[in-house]
Amino acid sequence: MELAVKIIACFLAGAGAGIGTGFAGMSAAAVIGPVMITFLDMPAYHAVGIGLASDVLASAVSAYTYKKNKNIDIKNGLVMMIFVLLLTMVGSFVASKVPNTTMGSFSVFMTMLLGIKFIAKPVMTTRQAMEAADSRKRLVQSIVCGSGIGFICGFIGAGGGMMMLLILTSVLGYELKCAVGTSVFIMAFTALTGAVSHFRIGGLPDVTCLILCIVFTFLWARIAAVIANKSDTKTLNRVTGVVLVILGVVVISVNMLK
Repeated sequence: MELAVKIIACFLAGAGAGIGTGFAGMSAAAVIGPVMITFLDMPAYHAVGIGLASDVLASAVSAYTYKKNKNIDIKNGLVMMIFVLLLTMVGSFVASKVPNTTMGSFSVFMTMLLGIKFIAKPVMTTRQAMEAADSRKRLVQSIVCGSGIGFICGFIGAGGGMMMLLILTSVLGYELKCAVGTSVFIMAFTALTGAVSHFRIGGLPDVTCLILCIVFTFLWARIAAVIANKSDTKTLNRVTGVVLVILGVVVISVNMLK
């Protein structure tokens, strides 16, 4: 019975996380963590570690799918990733020196608001308009925005995937598919860094849950990424918005059950 509960919980968590990753570049930890904590009574540190580990392959396979369809900006993505990683460490250090703040729900509400934004005001930037932007200006924006995202993630411990998607579409003017592709490319490396850190400090979590979540998240992320790359921009905006709103509502509901 205990194994059956684990399988069901991991399947639901992996499905939600994988769909969110493949469609919107959302961090798998934002979904998997609350589910593991609530339904399996797992320590929060281990639950987040499982989420980060699941995010690595899910983001990697999503990035590969977007790359095959030429929907990734590798150059600026690498620049942003470097500064996200560097400033995440700075943010973590600063957070350790100040009193605790109750900002755990930040990423959940941001997910819902971003979902509503995609439904109400779709990102209709074309590939031609995106490529016509000044490359030097975009490079500077990538550095500044990557630094800001990294610091906020390190300070409050959440929100990376959603903030990247918001910045890439609203500030850097990316076409939606390229924004999601670039976001999951960056998230694959940031999740790997976070997962290694969690396992090194806190040890391995429940291995059964770890394997199940990685497999289910990977499969659903692959399916979602393939569908996303075949969708037209307007449909992708709507589907992405609906997915984000649903995931936000589910995570809030799960937290209320905790």
